[in-house]
This record gives sequence, C-alpha cells and structure tokens, in this order.
Amino acid sequence: MNSLRGQIAVVTGAAQGLGYAIAKAYVAEGAKVALLDIRGEILQEVAAEFNRSGGDVLPITVDLSNANDTQAAIDTVLEHYGTPRILIHNAALLITRSMLEITLEQWQREVNIILQAAFILSKAVWKPMIDAGGGSIVYLSSGSGYKGFIEEVAYNPGKHGIEGLMKCLALEGKEFNIAVNCATPGAPINTPMSDSNYTDEQKTRWVDPVLLAPAFVFLAQQDGAGLTGHRVAARADGTWDAIDLL
Repeated sequence: MNSLRGQIAVVTGAAQGLGYAIAKAYVAEGAKVALLDIRGEILQEVAAEFNRSGGDVLPITVDLSNANDTQAAIDTVLEHYGTPRILIHNAALLITRSMLEITLEQWQREVNIILQAAFILSKAVWKPMIDAGGGSIVYLSSGSGYKGFIEEVAYNPGKHGIEGLMKCLALEGKEFNIAVNCATPGAPINTPMSDSNYTDEQKTRWVDPVLLAPAFVFLAQQDGAGLTGHRVAARADGTWDAIDLL
C-alpha cells in the first residue's frame, strides 16, 4: 500500500456529501488536497475547517460543466501543488426529467459535469502521472452506471460513459503504473443530491458518507500493480466489494 502522507490529491464535489467525506479522510491521512466545487462559500468554510486541523488544502470554485473553467481549475492545481498522485472525480448533477421535458442545454450540463470533466481532469494529470511513475484515478459511478432508471435521461448515460472511460484508461494506464477504477456507494448515503432524489424508504436506510471513506483511502493507495479496472462498492461498515470489469 502507498502511504498518502505528503501526497497530492484532487477531489471534485468536495464541499458537501461524499466528496467532503473523502477529502476529510485524505487530510487525516496527511495528504495535500485540492478541493473543487461550484459552491464557493461552503468550500471556503470546508477549507478553513481542514486548515484548522493542520491540513494543507487548496479550495477552487469551479463550474465543471464548463470546459474552459475545468481546465483552468486543474491547471491551478498543477501550478500550486505539482503532479497529483490521486484524482477523485465525485462531482455530479442529477435532476430527474423525462425525454419530453429535458432540453439539450440541460442534458449537456449534467453529462458535462460527469463525463466531460472526467476527461479534461484525467487528460491534464495523465502525462504528469506517467512522468511521476504512477497514480490513482477514481470516478464515482452508481447503479446508474450499469442499470437504467426512468427520467435519468442525462445522468444515466453520463454514468455509463464514466464506466466506459474507466475501462479504457485502466487498460492504457497499466503499463504506466496508473490505477483507474470506479466506485459506487454500497448503501444509500445522506447527501444534498440524495435528499432531492431518494424515496422516503431509501431515506430510512441512508448512512453518513463518512462511513464509506475507508474504501476511498484504499483506492487512493492503488497503482497499476494493484487494483485497477474495477467497480468498487463502498460499504457502511468500512469494507468494500470489487468487481473486475476488464
């Protein structure tokens, strides 16, 4: 296992929910963490919290649906910290709409946050990770990455796409010692996005996302010689299941 102490991590959607829990776990492990999110005020509060606990973090407010803004954000990370060893693309947007209701602009925004941002961020760190001797990239998938759901006209294909990108890059990255995996919550989790989309029955079973953080510490420690090309389901008891998708 690779220690996270002194390593550089990038976490998107870091202001709240699962992204916040992942970033907090990495700070606790001694990593330097770039925090990316569109909610700037909340992000600044999170950064202040992590700094008070002795962390070294860089908050960047960014709209990941915008290609130029996404590129500028990751360029800022590279300039400030250098090459990250870990990239966690957690940010997503899910607004349920039928095919009759959704517009092209709405569809593009959701897909861009999930898939376009994953490409831009990964492209930016790919060569630096190769030059550094390896790294770990993790994309957040979900049941929507391998099943169909009604009124997820944008989110569903976005998550399917992220799993396809993962498979391709896991194969390409192996010779460069870069692990690429997808992760799914193995339990309903209490996040702002979940609150807007979960049923009342799911909300009776949801858990604090901090309980899923150990799986993301494990994934951050991987490289091309370890776990790669897998969909990892993070469990609320701190364990995880991994399915080889290659």
